[in-house]
Amino acid sequence: MTTSPRSNRHPLNLLSSIAFLALLFGSTGCGQKGTSNRGGSDVGTTGDYVNGTPLPERREGTSFFGGNVQRGQFHPIYFDFDSQSIRSAESGKIQEIANFMKNGSPEIIIAGFTDDRGTAEYNRGLGDRRAGAVREALISQGVDASRIQTVSFGMEMPADSGQNESAWAKNRRAEVGVIK
Repeated sequence: MTTSPRSNRHPLNLLSSIAFLALLFGSTGCGQKGTSNRGGSDVGTTGDYVNGTPLPERREGTSFFGGNVQRGQFHPIYFDFDSQSIRSAESGKIQEIANFMKNGSPEIIIAGFTDDRGTAEYNRGLGDRRAGAVREALISQGVDASRIQTVSFGMEMPADSGQNESAWAKNRRAEVGVIK
């Protein structure tokens, strides 16, 4: 009878190896800011930067739902489940906002939203990545980064409170408000 080479290992050596690997890879686990543990990571956020583009200073008294922000001027930009990648079908909406911004319009604030599946913390992060993806798409179209703010509401403010795919699809979005 032959024995497996693994069966001859000392249990302490195996535990030491596992502990070493946990230390080595533990600091880069799923909790790392700016990465998704349920999807791709086209946009990463770190502090006040999105993909290396600094976020502008938050304008005093600016709130996405405040009286000084006009909402509804642009159609929402929708996302696939657990994704912050902008669908090609949504690129016309991005272009419309970019053209508006390049014509000397005021600042905007982009709000990211999610459906209610997943934890509140995860969904706030995903909403942030969605808002950041729209911001980066606008910057790539020539919009001045200092005129774009972002905020995430995660799953807190659904467009549709239903519990089916149709409702969830409406909630996976980014909305743009024009700061007056």
